[in-house]
Amino acid sequence: MRIAVLNWSNRRFGGTGTYLSAIVPRLRRAGHDVALWHEVDSPLDCASIATSPDVPTWSVQRLGLDPAVDALRAWRPDVLYAHGFVDPGVEARTLDVAPAVFFAHGHHGTCISGSKTVRHPEIRPCERTFGPACLAHYFPRGCGGRSPVTMLRLFRQQHSRLTLLRRYGAIVVHSDYLRREYIRHGVPAERVFNVKYGSDVPVGEVRAATPELEEVRPWRLLFAGRMERLKGGEQLIEAVPLVADALSRPIHLTLAGDGPSRARWEGLASSICQRHAGIDMEFPGWVGPGAIEGLFTRSDLLVVPSLWPEPLGLVGLEAARHGVPVAAFAVGGISDWLRSGTNGILAAGDPPTVRGLVDAICGCLATPAVHRRLRAGAGYPLSEFTMDGHVARLMTVFRGVTEHG
Repeated sequence: MRIAVLNWSNRRFGGTGTYLSAIVPRLRRAGHDVALWHEVDSPLDCASIATSPDVPTWSVQRLGLDPAVDALRAWRPDVLYAHGFVDPGVEARTLDVAPAVFFAHGHHGTCISGSKTVRHPEIRPCERTFGPACLAHYFPRGCGGRSPVTMLRLFRQQHSRLTLLRRYGAIVVHSDYLRREYIRHGVPAERVFNVKYGSDVPVGEVRAATPELEEVRPWRLLFAGRMERLKGGEQLIEAVPLVADALSRPIHLTLAGDGPSRARWEGLASSICQRHAGIDMEFPGWVGPGAIEGLFTRSDLLVVPSLWPEPLGLVGLEAARHGVPVAAFAVGGISDWLRSGTNGILAAGDPPTVRGLVDAICGCLATPAVHRRLRAGAGYPLSEFTMDGHVARLMTVFRGVTEHG
């Protein structure tokens, strides 16, 4: 099959860029011809999506829209595999070329700001169906910034995106949560497919649990991700002294990552560590693959304190690969892979609270025996989230679209 992968960027930016760097060589190894078509060559500080010299690549930024579309059409793809565009007008032009499948990695076309979260009177996931009524709630509920011009621009953009989704032969997502969202937004259920994916590492290579824990050493907690308000780092930091008191145990928290909230989180952590003996928090910044492997190996528990409805929360699958249980809020797609009592504990997510997070963390670390049981179950979701299974399901979707397109 001739598969044209379409994306706004040719760079390994965010989760989508990481996914494309994995799926392009996978599809080629399966015997398919693959091409890459993109809008812009940015951000320049990110590596290019992994391709090879025999993978045709076209850039709207370099060629112009008409020549880029003509080149895509001349390649004669059987299916377009799209992952998001900056300009809905560009997206509309591509849909005239061949049958198309869209991978909705996030809240594409279902929220003005894209976060699917309200901030007033408290931070909580939003369950509103996207539409004109969202404009009336945008400022009172703290859905985004304070500019009415930006609000209207983003509303029009998301409205165009949702309209264009109806032109695709199929929508693929990676969680039951997102599948329900698109069905709720008017996409027929028979055209929305949950095509799960996860690590390339086989299940048999899940790391063994660490030796039996000494009763006196600190519990080692890990946060890994972008540092911004909706990722819940402040709530996690505020939870740590309550966890230490409840468990009568020292706590070491590593917050790996970076982002606009890092300085605020560091200040809060420093203040708490100064007031509470037995609590230590470190901020190593962004870490590479080797270093993150080491952090997982040394950690007793991954905490995913996201306040917004994560489309999936892939970091939890990385924890599963290392045999590390997880405490998290029950928001978005996290419950697709986190089963309370098996590989961690879910805290109520509507609304997410510090008290709820404390209870989830303490539930995972109540005793060394409880923790060992959760470590033993940590790998349970891996058999469902494999790249081999993903490619097989994806090709079924592609064949269905091309046969009826």
